[in-house]
Amino acid sequence: MTLPATAPRDPLTLEVVQLIGAVVGRYHEEYERAAAAHALTGAQARVLSLLSLGPLPMRRLARTLKCEPSNVTGIIDRLETRGLVERRADPEDRRVKLAVSTEEGRRLARGLRDGLDFAREPLADLSREERLVLRGLLRRMLGEDATVLRDGSEAAWSGGESARGGSERARSGGEAAGSGGESAGSGGGSAGGAGGRSGAVREG
Repeated sequence: MTLPATAPRDPLTLEVVQLIGAVVGRYHEEYERAAAAHALTGAQARVLSLLSLGPLPMRRLARTLKCEPSNVTGIIDRLETRGLVERRADPEDRRVKLAVSTEEGRRLARGLRDGLDFAREPLADLSREERLVLRGLLRRMLGEDATVLRDGSEAAWSGGESARGGSERARSGGEAAGSGGESAGSGGGSAGGAGGRSGAVREG
């Protein structure tokens, strides 16, 4: 049996992939340490970070994290027990359940962000223009996965309640996939942003 010929690998692409992998690996390690300092798993911290940007439908949260909805349910259960998250009915469609960060949850999420020095140090060496270029490239690479982060990031970093505007946009798009949403997100891939080497969140 003759194996199909493979196209020659582009050295530049390989190097870029390796560099991205190195950055993600270092960030993952520091993120896990920061989460453990708050008695959280990496998966719980990732969910808490996303919800600090604004409420999200459970299905949308599962799609963003590239995991099964049942897994997200378990994570939310644990966070809810600690008073960090609560479930609410969507006022626009009471059949839809929203995961909502409490004030304590938002405070803890800010503490997680403040404890991450790895990203700040290399970014400090980049000019504002270079950071804007980098942000644009990352958004292009992540596509729709960057939407949730983009909608609420500025408000979340300032700690303000104005993240609600972003949450409304996230909620309005969150259920667009309809009944097909439950089957989404069982694979890997990058969830982009807040931790997890593969992006697929699992919690035993």
